Amino acid sequence: MKLSQFRFYLPTELIANQPPVNRDDVAMMIVDRKKQTIEHGHFKDILNHFGDGDVFIINNTKVFPARLFGEKEKTGAKIEVFLLRELNSESRLWDVLVDPARKIRIGNKLYFGDDDSLVAEVIDNTTSRGRTIRFLFDGPYDEFKKTIQRLGETPIPKIHNRSATPEDEERYQTIFAKHEGAVAAPTAGLHFSREIMKRLELQGVSFAEITLHLGLGNFRTIDVEDLTKHKMDSEEMIIEPETTEIVNRSMANKGRVVAVGTTSMKAIESSVTVAGNLKPFRGWTNKFIFPPYDFSIANAMVTNFHLPQSPMMMMVAAFAGYDLLMKAYQEAVDKKYNFFTYGNPMLIL
Repeated sequence: MKLSQFRFYLPTELIANQPPVNRDDVAMMIVDRKKQTIEHGHFKDILNHFGDGDVFIINNTKVFPARLFGEKEKTGAKIEVFLLRELNSESRLWDVLVDPARKIRIGNKLYFGDDDSLVAEVIDNTTSRGRTIRFLFDGPYDEFKKTIQRLGETPIPKIHNRSATPEDEERYQTIFAKHEGAVAAPTAGLHFSREIMKRLELQGVSFAEITLHLGLGNFRTIDVEDLTKHKMDSEEMIIEPETTEIVNRSMANKGRVVAVGTTSMKAIESSVTVAGNLKPFRGWTNKFIFPPYDFSIANAMVTNFHLPQSPMMMMVAAFAGYDLLMKAYQEAVDKKYNFFTYGNPMLIL
């Protein structure tokens, strides 16, 4: 398939810039692949579709405050540093994006905090992801991380065109977030409240956790028309043996396996045995899923409405079927569903 096939008109007012008042109190579209139907309901309707023996695969990654604001030495020029990936915890080495990039050279020092309590030095200007910097921090690692937590800002996507608020600190995070490492939230998981999860558990539903630390590659513009030529950035992921046991048992008993979000789907599709079961994994994945694609593990999915021509939209099109998804997205625009980070969910059966 071609990039241009995933273009559609999305009015900017349908990109939700604020979280809903309550996580689970949102409208939800329900798409049935077998019946080829599109229905409109509420997120709490998810309780009507799943029960004993079914399993939801959730991504327990935790977003860290990856956006730092500082100043360049001597000139005092304002600099934004976006932490992408920790390369070496001992050396305090990080891959980062710097804005404005043209003002930064190797050897430049950057100062963060009113008291300049954090200093970094640019040591490499040539990485494919941006820059490499070394934080000049003498204290223990725990103190360093606390300083990042104190000075950093929740990295809500730039498209929202606003500064992060204390509310974002909580709401740009799933309630099951555990393992820090993501620079973006797995947004389909944001709708799950403790009440919904407890009620699903009482109905016999299990939750199986994977970890996939989302990187900024999900938001990069795809600039090739031939999708087979697009390369995704690698993201770190972990699937523990306990998760594979829960999922494979449900599959063996013909249960419903629900991938919560495109990141959960990417993770499980990156670690499949020849027999079509889920296997443990610890490493990196750069899997890019677009139509046509045969899925091995999940037979249902919860996802948000994604931006035009995004990798996430392409994966959902592969799962729902391209024609049905494009019809659903047109209906979502017509009925004014919210898209992207704080948008509405879609359940695909």
